[in-house]
Amino acid sequence: MSDRLAVALQYALPKRLLTQLAGKLASLEGGRATTAVIRWFVKRYGVNMAEAANADPASYASFNAFFTRPLRDGARSLAEADFLCPVDGAISQFGPIEADQIFQAKGHFYSTTALVGGDRALAARFEDGDFATLYLSPRDYHRIHMPCAGRLTQMIYVPGDLFSVNPVTARGVPGLFARNERVVCVFEGDCGPFVMVLVGATIVGSMATVWHGVVNPPRRPDIEKRSYGEGEVMLGKGEEMGRFLLGSTVVMLFPKDVLRFNGDWVAARPVRMGEAMAARRTADA
Repeated sequence: MSDRLAVALQYALPKRLLTQLAGKLASLEGGRATTAVIRWFVKRYGVNMAEAANADPASYASFNAFFTRPLRDGARSLAEADFLCPVDGAISQFGPIEADQIFQAKGHFYSTTALVGGDRALAARFEDGDFATLYLSPRDYHRIHMPCAGRLTQMIYVPGDLFSVNPVTARGVPGLFARNERVVCVFEGDCGPFVMVLVGATIVGSMATVWHGVVNPPRRPDIEKRSYGEGEVMLGKGEEMGRFLLGSTVVMLFPKDVLRFNGDWVAARPVRMGEAMAARRTADA
């Protein structure tokens, strides 16, 4: 199937209905049928079950339990770096924010204001800053961790579309990450504010955070904001902050002159949670 046709079909498909159905099926505890689906999925996508805390597909009561499986102790180590990669996946794009414009793919940009749900004051804190967009494929570990220590100040639920977020769609749908449903998590750290955006997608049944639990469903029609007080939610570097039920994308925003990305990073490169993502920028760097 051509890229153009694959994208065109997504405009026509009942994405919300498919997502709701997938979410219900993934939560079912179907015994042998569930185990059969998990075994098929592991084989189809080459999932490395040796990294899982429990490597036996038959031990998972539902597909969701399997999909959000924890890793065994020692499966990931945390690099000696100022900023860590928060997920397993692949680099979609990363680099400087040009004024308020984030590069999505060839020919496509979107604004920081649109990404964070229209909050211009929040977006202005990242003008000429840096961003990183990381894509989680079906085979990846789907828990999300902190790139650095931070205090949660705000969580914003932004309703939106449910396009796929794979590389083909990123090239074909303008403003993809700022038009899909998403959860914007705003933190304050030693280097100032930073944002982690959990982007929903087709058949992503839900997104969850460790402080709130499942954020969606239900899917609501309006933007919802929650504020958090001093010391209410504090997370250390490398700690789990959330998870996807089925794969998606994380977009991170950092202020100007805060970090310098790992020189080994290039677009499309596979990444693992805990590897060095960036170093703190010094006055002479």
